[in-house]
Amino acid sequence: MWTKVAKTSDLSEGQGKTVIAAQKEVALFMYKGKFCALDNTCPHSGGPLGEGHLDDGEVICPWHAWPFDATTGRSRFVPGEADVRTYPVKVEGGEVLIDV
Repeated sequence: MWTKVAKTSDLSEGQGKTVIAAQKEVALFMYKGKFCALDNTCPHSGGPLGEGHLDDGEVICPWHAWPFDATTGRSRFVPGEADVRTYPVKVEGGEVLIDV
C-alpha cells in the first residue's frame, strides 16, 4: 500500500528523518538524489535509524554506530542476520511515497 510520507523538499542530500507509513515507523533518507526507506529500528539495540546519518551510502545507527546499506538494508557487521527491511519508494508530484 503506497503511503505519502514527505515532500521531496523535506530532505536534502544525505539527510534522513523518521516518517510514518501505514502505522509503521520508517527511516527515510536521500542518497545520490534518490529516496531510500528502511525499517526505523536497528536490530542491535533498537536505535532509531531515522535519527542516524549517512556515511558513504550507509545509514549509521545513532546509538552504537551499526552501519546499514541505505539501498539494501544489509548489515556490514552481521550480514544476513542483522539486516533491516527496505521499502520501495516513488516520487509523484513532489510527494514521496513508500510501499509498506
